[in-house]
Amino acid sequence: MKQLAILGSTGSIGTQALDVVRSHPERFSAHILTAGSNAELLIAQAREFQPDTVVIADERKYEQVRDALADLPIKVYTGEEALCDVVAMPSVDMVLAAMVGFAGLRPTIAALEARKPIALANKETLVVAGEYIMQRVREQQVPLLPVDSEHSAILQCLVGDFGNSVEKILLTASGGPFRRKDAAELQHVTPADALHHPNWKMGAKITIDSATLMNKGFEMIEACHLFHLRPEQIEVVVHPESVVHSAVQFCDGAIKAQLGVPDMRLPIQYALSYPERLGLSGERLNLFALQKLTFEPVDMQKFPCLAYAYEAAHRGGNLPCTMNAANEVANLAFRQGKIPFTRIGEIIRATMDAVPFDNQVAPDVYFATDHEARTVAEQLIL
Repeated sequence: MKQLAILGSTGSIGTQALDVVRSHPERFSAHILTAGSNAELLIAQAREFQPDTVVIADERKYEQVRDALADLPIKVYTGEEALCDVVAMPSVDMVLAAMVGFAGLRPTIAALEARKPIALANKETLVVAGEYIMQRVREQQVPLLPVDSEHSAILQCLVGDFGNSVEKILLTASGGPFRRKDAAELQHVTPADALHHPNWKMGAKITIDSATLMNKGFEMIEACHLFHLRPEQIEVVVHPESVVHSAVQFCDGAIKAQLGVPDMRLPIQYALSYPERLGLSGERLNLFALQKLTFEPVDMQKFPCLAYAYEAAHRGGNLPCTMNAANEVANLAFRQGKIPFTRIGEIIRATMDAVPFDNQVAPDVYFATDHEARTVAEQLIL
């Protein structure tokens, strides 16, 4: 029985992780559940899964959660420090880091310092602090397993080939909802348009990132850190069917790919059970039903956020942190109707140009950069 700390249990990844726990109650238990502000769903999850501990990050919701669970022997805490404390509990066997955004960095570092195996769904952790995180992974000798479908696919392709030289990664992207729109049309798309992803059901923030292709830029940076590759070894390929989840090309030209239906439960379960594969119910890929598989290059002029991500990956230092902070601010502003879709990339570019570059690898630098970049981006929105 593996006792899990699920950080972000009320989000898209967290709720699907609990589906995995439901399917394999003999293998996994939801030992700790945490949420940002969705108190109602956290309460419902706690009543179903009976965890040892729950944490609601929003301190205004603490009394609501505490009172709703008062009849159960469940410990209830609140605040960011509590998130960092609970991942270090001796009873935790593995941490699923599924919080959204920069907020996931500090608890992930805490889990690393406590030498807990990590299933990483919070891509911003490696985008912002990948060099530092991977350094600590090596020093602490902590397993860090990717949950993103693309990075899970890469890992699955590398199993059995870890000693062989990789020429490049083919990182697939659906292209999002605006693949067929031209630059002029993007001036007028709405948040509702952007939130209508053609293949995946995800949270609002990551769905907008998919529409701008910033999400694919994040995944490219993640892949560099996870698999020790240079940015030029990661080729983003638009694959609208989302059947090939990614592929690895080796030094002899051979390509291994992982295929499947779009179902995040598979990479979540693979990370939690690695290296073992467990049974998973649901739709199977029917090769005979496929009409075609298409692959297209990315138009980086139409989707400049991906180009900014490559620039940030090449320069390193605190530039990816600056880019991420600006994106979080601009992404939210677009969802709130404060800026048009095309303004997201403009704000990211201006913030990357404005915040001083720092090549130090240290958490303090990341936290200071994040604060400064958010301030700059917010001023650009006003």
